[in-house]
Amino acid sequence: MSELKLKLSVLPVEPGCYLMKNSDGEIIYVGKAKNLRNRVRSYFTGAHDEKTMRLVADIVDFDFIVTQSEVESLLLENTLIKKHLPRYNILLKDDKSYPFIKITREKHPKLVVTRTVKPKTGKYFGPYPNAYSAHETKKLLDRIYPLRKCNVMPDKLCLYYHIGQCLGPCVFNVSDEQNQQMIDGITNFLNGETDGVVAELKEKMHAAAEELEFEKAKEYRDLMGHIENTMLKQNMLTADMTARDCFGYAVDNGWMSVSVLFIRSGKLIEKKAEMFPMNDSAEEEFFRFIVQFYDLSSNLMPKEVHIPKEFNVKLLDEALPAKVKAPSRGAKREMVELASKNASIAADNKFEMIARDEARTIKAIETLGDIMNIETPRRIEAFDNSNIQGVDPVSVMVSFIDGKPSKKDYRKYKIKTVKGPDDYASMAEAVRRRYTRVLKEGLPLPDLIIVDGAVGHMNTVKNVLLNELSLDIPVAGLAKNDKHATAELLYGDPAEIVPMKKNSQSFYLLQRIQDEVHRFAISFHRNTRRKTSIVSQLDNIEGVGPTRKRKLLSKFGSIKRMKEKNVSDFTEIGIPKNVAENIVRKLSEQA
Repeated sequence: MSELKLKLSVLPVEPGCYLMKNSDGEIIYVGKAKNLRNRVRSYFTGAHDEKTMRLVADIVDFDFIVTQSEVESLLLENTLIKKHLPRYNILLKDDKSYPFIKITREKHPKLVVTRTVKPKTGKYFGPYPNAYSAHETKKLLDRIYPLRKCNVMPDKLCLYYHIGQCLGPCVFNVSDEQNQQMIDGITNFLNGETDGVVAELKEKMHAAAEELEFEKAKEYRDLMGHIENTMLKQNMLTADMTARDCFGYAVDNGWMSVSVLFIRSGKLIEKKAEMFPMNDSAEEEFFRFIVQFYDLSSNLMPKEVHIPKEFNVKLLDEALPAKVKAPSRGAKREMVELASKNASIAADNKFEMIARDEARTIKAIETLGDIMNIETPRRIEAFDNSNIQGVDPVSVMVSFIDGKPSKKDYRKYKIKTVKGPDDYASMAEAVRRRYTRVLKEGLPLPDLIIVDGAVGHMNTVKNVLLNELSLDIPVAGLAKNDKHATAELLYGDPAEIVPMKKNSQSFYLLQRIQDEVHRFAISFHRNTRRKTSIVSQLDNIEGVGPTRKRKLLSKFGSIKRMKEKNVSDFTEIGIPKNVAENIVRKLSEQA
């Protein structure tokens, strides 16, 4: 919840849409706002009705897309609701998808109008916002390019053959070259390249007129008229209907933020944003990101890619199969600028969150120092032990610098001098080994040492530090309650409970430290026990030394798997037969 509050605090004061997400990352609600900060914050303050309370209870994260105006946010909201179908939004029951014209992928292809897109089953053109326009275009293409019409091949010629709209592959041999020629013609036509078709029809019209076949000439003239009308409508739509991705960027503090706006069917349907550190120039980093972006199977290549005009369009155009453009005016340039604006806001938010998080952790350690009356503990090292009735005892140390874990400074200790379950002696050995090495290598000393335990553990550590190593470092203990959760901070001589508010950032920091050192200790102990258990069962087998142990573990992985094998399985990897028989016998006795 603290991360959510942090994100709320850095929301922009801009119009846009917000997308609420649950614990599974599913978008459960989409809304629009004139002021994103005020609107999204309102969900987490004040009183709400029952439905809104249920929604807020499910929210664990959110995303947002900044728009140019409130009107744009209204249109974008509608598009996002149709795309994601969030369960808390009210959906229109008569919502429909746009139709496409499809050339099927078959030996003898068909031309169909469909609302379902299955990319591997054919070649699609569209979408068409007007279903009537899609069907009229298909009718026109049927008259010019006579592909087959039947869903199932008949055994005799049908009406379409007799009216010249099918070549009759059910009876006659229609070659792949003929089909491909028609597919190429349809593809060119639907991509707006109609000059060749019109020129061919004009030639046929004149030829028919010279032969006094005036009805046929009229038919060709009408076809040219239909093409002109159809392409006029289609060109009016093309400006809005082209699938394009608009990339924008922002650079700040050595990092690049890139935002991608997905434009489909003339609508902004989605935004993606990434941030990464820069090692090269802005153009090199930007181009590298775009190329890698389309390498991902989840990002489909659009027809056009739009980028800011300061970059080398030609270079990227050669690298991508899509047409790369840098719009210099109009709505397309505004969309690239909007992408850059979203990237800039994402960068600002990221750095503001980092700054606030750092300020919060720095404040936590400063407050902790004040409460304990010591210097601000910028470097804190914490110790914990783990064993089961003294078997395979281990100890670990974790390090926190400025309130954050420094994992490169974590240390593990297999206890060597302690026999049996002696928690104090185990911790004394780990502390002794740690700070003997620190002094020997001139490493930085901690400002505070924390032990996972109470007064006995604290006194043990103090004794090693003062009497053996002559070190005067503050030592505190963290006591747990009956639910094994951090309960109290102990400090002083004699040790006393340090009064702290349980909801303070300083207390949260101590909880994180204790949870981390405990997790690290348990994990190390489990790994140690597993390795010891495997080795110990192989130790007493005659003919199995260190080299063969490694070979067996490398091949089979565990004792359990070895118990399932027979003699031949061991001899196949180079184990002598008599040794293999010993292994099988000994392991079966241990079963």
